[in-house]
Amino acid sequence: MFIDKAKIFTKGGKGGNGAVAWRREKFEPSGGPFGGDGGNGGSVILKADDGIRTLMDFRYKRSYSGQNGEDGRSKKQFGKDGSDIIVKVPVGTLVKDEKTGKVIVDLKEKDQTYVIAKGGKGGRGNAKFATPTRQAPGFAEAGTKGQERHIVLELKLLADVGLVGFPNVGKSTILSMVSAAKPKIANYHFTTLKPNLGVVRIGEEKSFVLADIPGLIEGASEGIGLGHSFLRHVERTRVLVHVLDASGIEGRDPVRDFHTIMDELLKYNPKLGDKPQLIVANKMDIPESEIGLDEIKKEFESKGIEIYPVSAATGQGINELKYAIWNLLSNTEVEYDTFDEEVYEDEYIEEQTIIVKKENGQYLVEGTFVENLLESIYFDDVDSVRYFQDTLRRKGIVEELEQLGIQEGESVFICGYEFEFFH
Repeated sequence: MFIDKAKIFTKGGKGGNGAVAWRREKFEPSGGPFGGDGGNGGSVILKADDGIRTLMDFRYKRSYSGQNGEDGRSKKQFGKDGSDIIVKVPVGTLVKDEKTGKVIVDLKEKDQTYVIAKGGKGGRGNAKFATPTRQAPGFAEAGTKGQERHIVLELKLLADVGLVGFPNVGKSTILSMVSAAKPKIANYHFTTLKPNLGVVRIGEEKSFVLADIPGLIEGASEGIGLGHSFLRHVERTRVLVHVLDASGIEGRDPVRDFHTIMDELLKYNPKLGDKPQLIVANKMDIPESEIGLDEIKKEFESKGIEIYPVSAATGQGINELKYAIWNLLSNTEVEYDTFDEEVYEDEYIEEQTIIVKKENGQYLVEGTFVENLLESIYFDDVDSVRYFQDTLRRKGIVEELEQLGIQEGESVFICGYEFEFFH
């Protein structure tokens, strides 16, 4: 099993600020508040997409942010909401909180979505603060910040494609040519004792996992050699790529090799015969390979199996092979097989905190709610200051300060700003 991981940062857009505006039309002598609300910030949304096979694209981009909401305008016009950003991930992606390691969501169904970082709310314009006793509010509300989350995407991949063939036919070399994998390669049998895996990137949001299955031998289905271990890996792949030595320089008959491998696969699990497959005629840099290629074509072209002549040693035909595998995969129905892992209830709460404390003899008021309130206040406007004081009372902040022992005229520090306390 291959575990693909990526760490990314997600941030919802900030809500737009409410506007302070006044009616200025002719024949409207009384004027009045006329500021509109700010737009909501855009969210970051994860979406499971069956066209994506790996998390490779997240190595190139690690930060995703929703668009900020627009500020409100005059004439009670609302600001435009910020656009959401859709982040596509492979089906079967597990999303974890980086700090706690807990699973937030398992995106195991095609087109499943999850809001991972919600955008902030737009602030209310001054028109919303008008009351019978406060008919001309000279203040508006600031938009709130969007959620920020550091998350881990984890994909436990069963390889999309399995390279099968006898030992020493060039599977490991082909893997190293088409992917970034660096398998140990040597000219002797049973070089590979466990599958080597590599991610093959075709383009943006186009990649797949290729497994070099250790060389199979006759009798593998009965457990000869490491047969059962190897065949279990083949069983999990979606497409089979048979690598044949077209040169026959080791005394091998490529056509017979193909049938021997298929016999072992079918004895182990008859369903393996239903998998889409193609043939790679390797070692085409050796002159004798032309005869072997003719034999391979004569045997398999009529059966509808595509044949790709390559030379892993020189790179000939490798690119064509890579794209052929991708096309075969793209036209193969996916059977989603994820895994069991406990998903915890998402504990992330949009923080609107209020902290009231006494520290080193100073009275402190902090928290995101108070920060946002301060951004909304115009201290040269009487109504705005009165709204600020009323909100502090309504939220119980004044009462908490009194319980801590604050006296009339003492200083209180609210988010770093010093105020004189009066009841």
